Amino acid sequence: MDRFFFSAGAIAAFIAVALGAFGAHSLKSKISADMLVIFEIGVRYQIYHAFGLMAVAWATTRWPEASLNAAGWCFIAGIIIFSGSLYLLSFTGIRWLGAITPIGGLLFLAGWAILIWSLNR
Repeated sequence: MDRFFFSAGAIAAFIAVALGAFGAHSLKSKISADMLVIFEIGVRYQIYHAFGLMAVAWATTRWPEASLNAAGWCFIAGIIIFSGSLYLLSFTGIRWLGAITPIGGLLFLAGWAILIWSLNR
C-alpha cells in the first residue's frame, strides 16, 4: 500500500497545483471573489493532505501497522469530499454543497487521529 498511497498523494498534489494555477490565472475573471476564496481553500487542503498521504506511505514502510491504511483512505475520501465539495460550490454557487464539506473535514481529522494512534501503539 505504500506505493499506492504515495502515488495517490503525488496525483493529488499534481491536481492541486494544476487547479491552483487554473484558479489564479483563469478563474479570477469568471467567478466572484468569495467563490475564488472557497476554491483556494479546497486547493490548500488538497495539497496539505496530498503530503499527508505521502507521510502515510512512508510510515507504512517504517511501521507496518494495518491501521495506517485506514488513515490513508480517510485522507483520500477527505480530499474528494472536502475539496471536491468546495470546487463544486465555487463553480455552481449551490450553497447546500457547503453542508457536505464538514464530512470531508471529519475524515481529515480521523485520518490524522488514526495516524497518531497507529504510530503510538
